[in-house]
Amino acid sequence: MPTDHRAQVEELMADYRRSRERLAETRRDLSSIAESASSRDGSVRVVVGPQGVLRDVVLADNVYDRHHPDRLAEIIVELAEQAAQAAARRAADVLAEVLPTGTDPELLLGGRADGESVPVLRNEPRGMDDNVGDSADDFCDGSWLQQSPAKRT
Repeated sequence: MPTDHRAQVEELMADYRRSRERLAETRRDLSSIAESASSRDGSVRVVVGPQGVLRDVVLADNVYDRHHPDRLAEIIVELAEQAAQAAARRAADVLAEVLPTGTDPELLLGGRADGESVPVLRNEPRGMDDNVGDSADDFCDGSWLQQSPAKRT
């Protein structure tokens, strides 16, 4: 009889080791996730990691000639959001392999218990001085860097 218990304990220990190895592998897979997104004109590229954490922003040398700072900020936020969604899909794929059947990995990654996703608040771009009128400056004659300081606000 003691051997029956010993065999059970050894089997349980082997299962435990396999589970720990699978957990370590899953953690490595999740931490290696990196997704990027680029602007249409190729002047901006962002890279996000797991959970949408921003890892890198790459700007072309002439990005300030192409985009006003407010628009550049919007582009970076939009690209980071796109890349974060792709990273979340990859994370869900990784988790789907190890979760019990019927478990929704996307719900675990960012949803609420009632199944609705949590809205993500983001900063809205604004000018340096909220009292200044419309920030849609005319850039026909050059980049925003070439404007007088009074027109940049």
